Amino acid sequence: MFLNKKRRIVSNKKRNLITFANPDSIISEQYRTIRTNLYFLNVDKKNKTLLITSPGKLDGKSTTAANLAISMAQQQERVLLIDGNLRNPNIHNIFKTSNAIGLTDVLTGTTSFEEAVYSSTIERLDILTSGMIPSNPVELLASKNMQLLMQKIKTMYDTILIDSTSILEVTDTKIIANICDGVVLVIKQNKTNIESAVETKKVLDYAKAKIVGIILNNKK
Repeated sequence: MFLNKKRRIVSNKKRNLITFANPDSIISEQYRTIRTNLYFLNVDKKNKTLLITSPGKLDGKSTTAANLAISMAQQQERVLLIDGNLRNPNIHNIFKTSNAIGLTDVLTGTTSFEEAVYSSTIERLDILTSGMIPSNPVELLASKNMQLLMQKIKTMYDTILIDSTSILEVTDTKIIANICDGVVLVIKQNKTNIESAVETKKVLDYAKAKIVGIILNNKK
């Protein structure tokens, strides 16, 4: 969408992007199934912004968010993937790109969204990395600038996916969940225990967030 050549992602060999590297694989088909299920849950277009999170660390939420974003873009949707993890961001690593400027810079007003967003080599997929790790992530995510940014980008994209910190880790994710239309929860098979899953549900309910789907990740 934004063709800023200095900010354009040029590498096609991106780690963990199975939907891009091997679209005919079984895993890619599973992502397409998830995409289709979300589509049928969203026929009224009420779930335009989706938070991708998990109960704990290393559950695969960032990889899930990245592949789901690609799968949606392959379906002719205009998609924006935001790295809302302002403590331990990973989207720039997955896409092998710079994280010099990003979401934090937009929220602090040091740069515009148009200057910070990446126009990826995957058609119709734009990426807003986290930017430099701030000292006040909670304050930035709860700021008026975050609300204004969400209002703006909703008019520009069909779907917005936000990767975040783990829901039980810090307060950040609760704030984002409250301003998103829905939450997709990634649970790691043989790792996420029942207690963590139940506590996650309670936290999201308290944040008045709506869980629209749960993805069971069995990748080792």
